Amino acid sequence: MYRFAIYGKGGIGKSTVTTALSCAFAEMGLRVLQVGCDPKADSTLYLHGGQRIDTMLDVLRQKRDSADLADLVHVGYKDIVCAEAGGPTPGLGCAGRGIAAAFEALEARDAFDIIQPDVVLYDVLGDVVCGGFAMPIREGYAHRVYIVTSGENMAIYAAANIAMAVENFRERGYASLGGLILNRRDVPDERAKVETLAADIHTDIAADLPRENAISDAEVQGLPVFETAPDSDYVNAVRDLARKMLADYDKENTHDSEAQ
Repeated sequence: MYRFAIYGKGGIGKSTVTTALSCAFAEMGLRVLQVGCDPKADSTLYLHGGQRIDTMLDVLRQKRDSADLADLVHVGYKDIVCAEAGGPTPGLGCAGRGIAAAFEALEARDAFDIIQPDVVLYDVLGDVVCGGFAMPIREGYAHRVYIVTSGENMAIYAAANIAMAVENFRERGYASLGGLILNRRDVPDERAKVETLAADIHTDIAADLPRENAISDAEVQGLPVFETAPDSDYVNAVRDLARKMLADYDKENTHDSEAQ
């Protein structure tokens, strides 16, 4: 099972990227589980025709222990299994702790054994990497972390903080950093700025995704861009990224096995 966490600051396009990756993996014939880890609960929106699904925290508040796995996950586009952690009641509770509670609920219901995904993608808000939002990179939930960024200053700042958190956890044997995903905003010197960031945090740019109208057009239709523009440059770049993620993970695991 491949487990990837996709991090990035709010509004950087990480949910669009994660959804596109889910579609790319599903297109390869792999069974995919996508877990949204953001109180906005919009990670899987375009895998369900633009409709929001019930969040795990909302279901758990209503049904408590009587909630079963079928209440927490929903099957969407290309049979991608979707779950949204959700968030606390506004003004009450902690969003990070809510993420942790949602993960515990999936574990308690043997979600991974029952769903048997080939690929798990965690779509995680990365503005604040507190204990709850760091859950996917702890406890073996994710094997590798990818950070979505642009050349904008705040996106780069957030990406550097996320990379620092990943490095701290990697030293404890948790997830490693797979690379940066440049989601272009077409700001001046964008590639050079992200290359500098990559050098600073000792990683590389795993993908350079073009800014295209096809993405916003797909969102207006409430569909993933894989459905509305399957031959676009963006979709082809995501396909390349998906293949690279699998190959890099396999290569790293083979190397680790040989080292042992």
